[in-house]
Amino acid sequence: MDNLAFEMQEDGKKALSMGKITTSSKVEKKRQWSLLSIFLLCLLACFITTAVGVLTLSLVYVNTKPHFEQEASPPHTMVPQGQKTVDSKFQFLNHLPKSQVFEFPGGAIQWARYRNNIKDYLSDEEEAFGTSLNSLRSQMTLGTLRIKSKGLRAPHWHFNANEHGYLVQGTAWIGVIDEGGEVATTYNVTAGQVIFFPQNTLHWIKNVGHEDCFFLLFFSTHDELQTLDLDDAFFSTPEDIASRSLKPEGGINFIRKFQKQTEDQGVNLPPNLAELVTNATYVQSPDSIVWRYFFDLKGSKEYKFPGGVIQLAQYWKDADELNSNEKIFNEFLHQHQNVLALSTLRIYNNGLRQPHFHFNANEMGYVVSGCGKVGIINTERTIEFNIHIGDVVFFPMGTQHYIKNTCDEDLLFVLAFSTRDQVQTLDMDDYLLATSDHILAQLFFRKQSEFKKIPKFTEDQAINLP
Repeated sequence: MDNLAFEMQEDGKKALSMGKITTSSKVEKKRQWSLLSIFLLCLLACFITTAVGVLTLSLVYVNTKPHFEQEASPPHTMVPQGQKTVDSKFQFLNHLPKSQVFEFPGGAIQWARYRNNIKDYLSDEEEAFGTSLNSLRSQMTLGTLRIKSKGLRAPHWHFNANEHGYLVQGTAWIGVIDEGGEVATTYNVTAGQVIFFPQNTLHWIKNVGHEDCFFLLFFSTHDELQTLDLDDAFFSTPEDIASRSLKPEGGINFIRKFQKQTEDQGVNLPPNLAELVTNATYVQSPDSIVWRYFFDLKGSKEYKFPGGVIQLAQYWKDADELNSNEKIFNEFLHQHQNVLALSTLRIYNNGLRQPHFHFNANEMGYVVSGCGKVGIINTERTIEFNIHIGDVVFFPMGTQHYIKNTCDEDLLFVLAFSTRDQVQTLDMDDYLLATSDHILAQLFFRKQSEFKKIPKFTEDQAINLP
């Protein structure tokens, strides 16, 4: 940058050396006045430059500030007043009786599941549960199916899940169509028994009793379940394609006689059923094929504990204790990927299913009767909540949890586990007793001798009593 004062001084030196500077006072005053003018001019220039700089920075700040405020809180977004935070327990709890009831002519279905469209949830709590199932890859969805007397769950199949069902109430006739349609396996089930339908296997359920059938259905997917009913597939097929495929008497005119009902026939019960169907028979197929899709859970071995009973419909590595029919189910189950294990858990009054966790499975349960308290212990905290009939609970793999009966009657659960192998479980008393007492003493700052006070019982305390 050019400095005028410096240049003037340099010129003065040159003039002096050349003898051209006069010593008159008039010239000296003019020279002093010129230097003062130059100084004032430089001072003014500095002031103007500073003012311009400050103004520029202010304008930049003013223009930039709204941009950051928009990122933090959009000025046009209104935050709802009094919006409540969803209780964290609803990641693990679903009040199924409060969910949407899907009504059909022959019955009803309710769901505890993940939904692709967030608008399909009825509440924030239901959304929290569905999101938890999906984000933790639970490999489980639960539905309840109620079928009226003579009602029919239409023949259908599921694209993305195996299905395991537990009949809570009623009597039903089941049909399963094998690959190629060469074999139709049919059989009857009563309360307490289990049914199994592999993925993409066409099947139906017909209520053949006088009371409603009530099923608990577990599906091996944490995504939205994909299902196609036989009537929907039929009416979605062009008439000429259906006629050419079936070759019925009357050709395409026969196909055109079928009319799609305005009401969904997922659970079907025509008002004129008596004139449509006569002399229906409910055939029982040979045991050798029935037991691939059926397990008599209520008649299976009971694992008894001081505070309750457990029964299991799962794959057993050592199948020696199974009867010949149960071995058929055991082997068939293990041939399929992404199947589930089913169990009933009965806890007596004041009984406790002690804290435990599963190495190899997520767990989902439905409360059939009674009431209780559930605790879930994860890396952040312990979450406790009460449970009642119709509630669904979810325990992620490896998460320690416990269940206590708080009613006078038995607390009965139907449970599903996301594994095709034998369920692997570790209870609190087992892992504490298996840990060296000197390790526990060092960890808890207690004398080693104190851990001798934890007794080892001859009877398994998985479900204990005080």
